[in-house]
Amino acid sequence: QVQLVESGGGSVQAGGSLRLSCAASTVAFNTYSMGWFRQAPGKEREGVAVIDFGYLTKYADSVKGRFTISRDNSKDTLYLQMNDLKPEDTGMYFCAISSRRWVKAGLGARDFGSWGQGTQVAVSS
Repeated sequence: QVQLVESGGGSVQAGGSLRLSCAASTVAFNTYSMGWFRQAPGKEREGVAVIDFGYLTKYADSVKGRFTISRDNSKDTLYLQMNDLKPEDTGMYFCAISSRRWVKAGLGARDFGSWGQGTQVAVSS
């Protein structure tokens, strides 16, 4: 069973930066799409960024130009660099791994089969 462990969340002021990490315990990490999702209080979970096995990336419109998703296959680790943070970025951030190998996943949750426990991000104005 895949285990995903997020870290790097915290509290920052608007305009600040955070870098989230997600360590994965799975065989053939490099063959899966990976994604970051977030959920704000009272709102549905939404896709933030996705990177597939070929390093193709997709971003939600709300984070384009501010967030960068990346992966280090030698460490089985996923990252999310978040710059120019805004109060509306506040929420629980989850990493996820696609349910199948060699899938070019989109920002929808249906392509993902395992999830981490999440790391909290709080941005104050």
